[in-house]
Amino acid sequence: FDGRPRDNRRRSMSEVPAKSAESDALSKTLAKLGFKFVGSTIVYAYLQAVGCVNDHLVTCFRHDEVARLR
Repeated sequence: FDGRPRDNRRRSMSEVPAKSAESDALSKTLAKLGFKFVGSTIVYAYLQAVGCVNDHLVTCFRHDEVARLR
């Protein structure tokens, strides 16, 4: 990540991935540091939860609201 949240423009739930290249890399780094339960899917969900990734569908009222927080 470059410090800015990813503002994805997903149109359906089938477009929302379970993980990404960034979550793969962060997961591997955390595991090397001794963290447990940090698989790529869990890390991606964390990135969504803390606002690093906006995966709200464009039809969701929260999408634009979250995008404006950038």
